[in-house]
Formats: sequence, C-alpha cells, structure tokens
Amino acid sequence: MSVMEKDLTVKKATREGFGDEIVKLGKENKDIYVIDVDIAKSCKTSNFIKQLPNQHINVGIAEQNAAGLAAGLATTGKIPFVSTYAVFGSLRMAEQIRQEVCYPNLNVKIACSHGGLTPANDGGSHQAIEDMGVLRSFPNMTVIMGADYYSTRKLVEQAAKMYGPVYLRFTRDTIPVIYDENEEFTIGKAKKLNEGKDIAIIANGDTVHLALKAAKELEQEGISVKLLDMHTIKPIDREAVVECLELGNIITVEDHNILNGLGSAVCEVAAEEGRGKVTRIGVQDQFGQSAPYGKLLELNGITVENIIATAKSMLS
Repeated sequence: MSVMEKDLTVKKATREGFGDEIVKLGKENKDIYVIDVDIAKSCKTSNFIKQLPNQHINVGIAEQNAAGLAAGLATTGKIPFVSTYAVFGSLRMAEQIRQEVCYPNLNVKIACSHGGLTPANDGGSHQAIEDMGVLRSFPNMTVIMGADYYSTRKLVEQAAKMYGPVYLRFTRDTIPVIYDENEEFTIGKAKKLNEGKDIAIIANGDTVHLALKAAKELEQEGISVKLLDMHTIKPIDREAVVECLELGNIITVEDHNILNGLGSAVCEVAAEEGRGKVTRIGVQDQFGQSAPYGKLLELNGITVENIIATAKSMLS
C-alpha cells in the first residue's frame, strides 16, 4: 500500500519511537549512552534506564552540564544522546552545543521531545518554535525531524551510525503513523511521497500528515501534487528542492517559526537558483499560547484547509 492510500487512523508520538529505538541501539552497541536531565518519563528513556543502567547518566535539571558531559564522553569514543525537551536542548544548551560539540565536531546527539507546538497546554514557554532554526545555523550540525513513529526510529538509527553532531526533534502529542516499519530513510535525502506536475508541497515532522491529506484532496480535484517529506532540513536535499522549483510553485509546511526553519531553507535554495515561488505555512513568528495542539495549529494556519486554499491561490 502506498503512503497516499493509507487511512492515517493509527497514532503514536515520535518520542515513543526514540524511546523504543534507543533501547535497541544501546543493546547492540555498548558505546551508546543516554544522558537525562530528570525528565526520563516524558522523554521516553525510562525503559533504557531499566534495561541498560550502566549506559545511562542522569545529571539532574542541568542541561548545560549534560552538553559538556556528552562532549567529554564523545572524546572517549562513546556515542552520547542528550535527552531533554526541545526548548531546553536548543536554547539553554546553545552555547555549549556551539563551543563544546559543534566547534570540535564531536559525535554528540541532541535528542529532544516536545518539539514545536506539541507541548500545547504547557504554553509558549515550553513550545520550541525556533529550535531547528537556531541549531541549523551551527556548522557541523545535522538537523532532523521524523514524520511518524517508524521514520523516527529509522532516523535515530541512522543518526547513531553517522559521525558528528545531530539534532533530533520529536513530538509530545501522538500523530498519525504514515510509514510501514520496513520503510528505509537516508539522512539528507527527502522522502518522495507523491509525484505531481502542478504544484509541490514540502513538509516536515508532524505536519507531513496534514500535507498528505491536503495532497489527496487536491488530487481528487484534479490538481497534481508533488509531495516531499523533508525530514532533514540540514543538510537539505537541494536536488529534491530544485526538482520542485521546476514546477514553479512550492508550499512549505512546518511546526516551527516560518523564520529560519524548513521554509527558509527552501527559500534559500530558490533564491540561489533564481526561480520559483515559495509560500511558507508555519508558526507565524509569534509565541504559542496555552491551548490544545489542534487549536494552536489552526491559529497559525497549519491546517489541511489552509494548505489546499494556498495551493489553489498560487495556481490561480
């Protein structure tokens, strides 16, 4: 069954994919460590602690210390995964990640739950809307967000195998399962979900299922859609973006500030190529509120209805 044919009724949070995969990887490779900051239950690393206690360190509520410790472990050949909330793993740890991880190009993975608006009722203080943008500006950093449970597991596995700093972003809320468990992914290569000739939609993370639903409806109305899951926004799949530019119109969809995230990365390619029009759908350069996740998406126009309306407007 193709992705376009799935009913998307099964839902799982991508943080669960990380929690399940990191146990598997830790059992296979004793050099893999998890560094927690007292929120193992929320970040889904509790099972790792139970099964692999000798490969786990809890530093308490001290994210900056966790980054420094991870850097130290990496110099000894270990592969540390720092597990925390996205808003802390990107902003509170930013200086340490820049100076102690990216600058010496160490093999540290920053694995963060509660990305984007998914913390929802916790409010704007816990909603990381700028994290991927901040960290993609650091040299040597790879930035990834899987679109569902299974893609997250595969991308975490790939991140563990590659050398260098990686930022992995997960959702708190459950989102539809899009892929089968045997689907393969390559860091830096977009997943092509549908070929089309009228307009391109490039989505990332927890918005991919929304783009998928919109593409289905547009196809039913006779509008042919090229659809990409751009799970890696750094390094972005430039070749895939250039293919989309050949259609003339691109819509980007992300659960992130429209500044410096997926939309900006695509716009950079379009500007350098000197062609195509890009419309960005995402968080409208505003902090979130304490509200249900779906309501926050709606307030920012991150909806199936808005994707469809935007596509029709661009084509008209």
